[in-house]
Amino acid sequence: MAGEILVIENLQLNLGGKPLLKGLNFNVRAGERVVLFGPNGAGKSSLLYALLGFPGYRPQSGRIYFKGRDITGLSVNERAKLGLGLAFQNPPSLRGIKLREMLKICRKDISDGEIEKTSKDMKMEEFLAREVNLGFSGGEAKRAEILQILAQRPELALFDEPDSGVDLENVELIGKQINAYLARNTGIVITHQGYILNFVQATRACVLYDGAIICSGNPKEILEDIREKGYEQCVRCRIRKHE
Repeated sequence: MAGEILVIENLQLNLGGKPLLKGLNFNVRAGERVVLFGPNGAGKSSLLYALLGFPGYRPQSGRIYFKGRDITGLSVNERAKLGLGLAFQNPPSLRGIKLREMLKICRKDISDGEIEKTSKDMKMEEFLAREVNLGFSGGEAKRAEILQILAQRPELALFDEPDSGVDLENVELIGKQINAYLARNTGIVITHQGYILNFVQATRACVLYDGAIICSGNPKEILEDIREKGYEQCVRCRIRKHE
């Protein structure tokens, strides 16, 4: 596991009695910026939820190692303290909690100066006194979600489709901030359309299909193949390699 911040071994995850992840193996080295592709329903978001240990997403078998430690049985809170953080695809609205308060919950030692600077970078200064995501547009909610991850400073940051449901201006802003953060950290970015790759310099792409990672390689090349030929081409390519 030397140099690997995340190691997933033979992960089996069933949801509603249906197998979703089927003996999945997946490693991420420290400093990597991995983009994860896959068709709708492939289990991309479920994989991230399993990494955080959300109730209902505990694997039936397999192990998850983070920084060399087996975290398979740890709680969400324990995993977050170790350095895992997730930006949701559809961030919830939270009544009674102001965004500034949430940023201080994300990291106890965050300074007011850092809050102001990071909020300015995300164009969220005017939202600090508002309840989290309440009445926010799609782009504003996504910016607030990324802001919380930047405040938390996780060693492994997980971004679930940060480019979905937002306009091109927000995709550029969000993408550039994610890229700046991942220049010094490790991350996994799920994307469906691939727009975020115009701004995030991913080092490796993986394709999740039918419960397993079936392809890994150059992000832009894999994205181009998916756009031109679809995910079935990835399956055919894998079959040819094993013939």
